[in-house]
Amino acid sequence: MDEEVARVTAEAGNGSFCLLPRHVDFVAALVPGLLSYEAASGKERFLAVDSGILVKCGPEVTVSTRRAVSGASLGELRETVSQRFEALDEREKTVRAASARMEAGLIRRFLELEHHG
Repeated sequence: MDEEVARVTAEAGNGSFCLLPRHVDFVAALVPGLLSYEAASGKERFLAVDSGILVKCGPEVTVSTRRAVSGASLGELRETVSQRFEALDEREKTVRAASARMEAGLIRRFLELEHHG
């Protein structure tokens, strides 16, 4: 999204923080949680974000994250996050386990080749 905002609030490993227009340049590693911002219209909006990076440089704030979900209300957002992020986390666990089995098999084959060679 590309939108003019008056304020950004997010969560990092050491706690929440708020960025206002003249805030010093800033970089933070985001943890999974809520990112809120006040739109130029004055309306507060919320996004659920996965871990990522927030960079404030000059007048621009850039957020890079693997997953982000917006919602009409915090309740709706909480439900969406729990459904989407938890399902993705389970898929990631399955993929990681399969990858670890493949790596172990490859190492075992190299060791067998070394033993016979």
